[in-house]
Amino acid sequence: MKIAIISGSHRIKSQSEKVSRYIESALSSKELCSDTWLYNLAGNPLPLWEEAIWDKEPAWEERLNPIREQLQSCDGLAIVAPEWHGQVPAGLKNFFLMLSRFDVGHKPAMIVSISSADGGSYPVAELRMSSYKNNRICYIPEHVIVRNVESVLNNDPGDNNEAADGYFRERIGWTLDVLLAYAGALKPVRESGITLNEKFGNGM
Repeated sequence: MKIAIISGSHRIKSQSEKVSRYIESALSSKELCSDTWLYNLAGNPLPLWEEAIWDKEPAWEERLNPIREQLQSCDGLAIVAPEWHGQVPAGLKNFFLMLSRFDVGHKPAMIVSISSADGGSYPVAELRMSSYKNNRICYIPEHVIVRNVESVLNNDPGDNNEAADGYFRERIGWTLDVLLAYAGALKPVRESGITLNEKFGNGM
């Protein structure tokens, strides 16, 4: 199975990117994961959503089609979201505005929230509440909140809080196993065709 990792921070060389690359590496060791795709929102690669997307304006099609192709080939996603002022970064919300049910619909997603201190719960609540309606992404019940992120998941063991680092590596590994199990379970749902109903193209 192929899993997409979305690094949701606008910042260059962010802690979200660090965690995303750790997740990518962890997935590579999983027998059930055959491939990964990491998309990094650092530097705001996507302009703000506009109605031209609905009209299939050529510049937008050129920009979005490679992303759509990657997402459509994936069986699940890991969404890495830092907590900025108690909320999800604008660029990540903008990214979700551009996704459709044909890209991520009825695919499981794992939320990984990032905090430099003891926060991190607000992005989990926000993503579960407002990012799934029309694109039909399916967030799994398990999520991870990486607190005090600067002191864990670093390449140099000397930069890590040993106890916390061990915990987060184990917790992320287990949650990725849950994500992969959901990915396998939901694939027959999509293949059944029951989810493709033009009359009910949008969520309620």
